[in-house]
Amino acid sequence: QVQLVESGGGLVQPGGSLRLSCAGSGFDFARYAIGWFRQAPGKGREGVSVVGSSADSTWYADSVKGRFTILRDNGKNTVYLEMNRLEPEDTADYYCAADRYGGSKPGQYNHWGQGTQVTVSS
Repeated sequence: QVQLVESGGGLVQPGGSLRLSCAGSGFDFARYAIGWFRQAPGKGREGVSVVGSSADSTWYADSVKGRFTILRDNGKNTVYLEMNRLEPEDTADYYCAADRYGGSKPGQYNHWGQGTQVTVSS
């Protein structure tokens, strides 16, 4: 069965860095686009970053451009989200998702992980 497991969340100070991991199993990882989404308390789920099945294709939300970097290692069936210069506004539950076609909207993905919590606070 398709599984996605996020890890790497935690508490970090503003301006700090964190790396999230999304490990996939049960499917042909290299053929799927992987997206990172987040949901802050009281807000809807929003796209953060997407990497296509080809690592040459990436997308970033305007709010994280220049601060976050999405990377994939198909040999490890893992996608990373490197987050730098974190801000309190980045506090949210972060989810990774997989779909053959991808996109920047949650509804475009069929497979989801359980999420990992990121808290940015001093």
